[in-house]
Amino acid sequence: MNSHMVKRLPVDTGRSGWEAISTRGFPLQTLESDVRADWLIIGAGFAGLSAARKLSQLTPGDKIVVVDATEVAKSTAGRNSGYMIDVPHNLSSGEYSVADEKATALEIEQNRLAISFAAEAATEYGMSKETFDPSGKINAAATERGLSLNKNYGSSLRRIGEKHELLDLKQMREITGSDYYLGGLYTPGAVMIQPADYIRGLARGLLPRIELFEHSPVLELTRQGRDWKARSTRGTFTAPKVILAVNGHVESFGYFRRRLMHIFTYASMTAAFSPDEFGGRVTGAERWALLPADPMGATVRKISTGSRSRIVIRTRFTYNPSLDVSAKRVAEVAVEQRQSFNARFPALERVPFEFSWAGALCLSRNHVPAFGEVEEGLYSACCENGLGTVKSTFAGMMAAELATNTASRTLEKYKAQPMPRRLPPEPLARLGINAVIRWQELRAGREG
Repeated sequence: MNSHMVKRLPVDTGRSGWEAISTRGFPLQTLESDVRADWLIIGAGFAGLSAARKLSQLTPGDKIVVVDATEVAKSTAGRNSGYMIDVPHNLSSGEYSVADEKATALEIEQNRLAISFAAEAATEYGMSKETFDPSGKINAAATERGLSLNKNYGSSLRRIGEKHELLDLKQMREITGSDYYLGGLYTPGAVMIQPADYIRGLARGLLPRIELFEHSPVLELTRQGRDWKARSTRGTFTAPKVILAVNGHVESFGYFRRRLMHIFTYASMTAAFSPDEFGGRVTGAERWALLPADPMGATVRKISTGSRSRIVIRTRFTYNPSLDVSAKRVAEVAVEQRQSFNARFPALERVPFEFSWAGALCLSRNHVPAFGEVEEGLYSACCENGLGTVKSTFAGMMAAELATNTASRTLEKYKAQPMPRRLPPEPLARLGINAVIRWQELRAGREG
């Protein structure tokens, strides 16, 4: 009998603005008894709900149970910036320029399959354009170095035949209303989502075909005969096959130890404002989405509903192997973000930040997922490498195919990746990773 005590449960610091302005359209159910199912999925984020959707297509009639330690959209899935990106986007590389053509073509193929899968769900479940918007995204440059990075990125995209457009200072001012940016690089294949709305819409759409239990943390996972039994606070789940869709918390279940980097990033969202209050077009178009030309810079998005708008800014990265950050750290970063925000939009300096929060990323040193059958009947769809919207969606799809023995060329290629590479021992890992992050952030300069 194999038994795994779960060492840590998710800790989410600060309320995500995406979740706060999202509407929940289905009842909350917690586990109060013992439940048996054909499939148990642990984690109700992008990977878990995508696996559930794929399983419902591959095994119609099977009982599929999804369980989450917290609440749908309140944890990691509802805390990201909402970019579903098709072209290469390796946060740890120092720049976005593509790798060799074969690896790049495969990454783009996988990303686009995930986006297509998400688009089908968005259409089927009636998601609005505010929730799922195929608008593309812009890599914004605020320095000469940023312009150079965009030029290099554009050249690498051109070599592989990917559409893109370089934008000048005037075009960036028209889009954003800000004089801060010198130029940009637009790619059309990205989809911008309201992450909390998308995840809640996905869960709501699946409910006729799955059972969802929230605030029901798995505390122990045990193999008993041909089944897995997951013990929660007020009951148990039993199923012959289990998919772990818990991203970096897969280490808390005892798998991929010392192979995953737990990185936190930080975001703030303004209170709603009317652009008309400030005269002119001080925030530009109705909505836009900017990634930094330097991966360690500031991600900035404007969203609008009716006549009211909000701006979200995401900056800073920290390495936290404890999978926990303090409210003090979030508050300190919010002060820094205020300075970055005011530099971009001085006319909005009186508009307060209404929400500030932290969100977890999971990276591996060799930029591969923590994927596969880790024990008989137990599958991992974890480690999104900084692009959870797309890569976790794809991992969930592939985990469902793997667990159902569904043969596909796509799955065979995905399975062929190596294990995440081991990290150096502590405290070398902590000191080294945080030093590299801080150096890269300082190098980013005005891009942050």
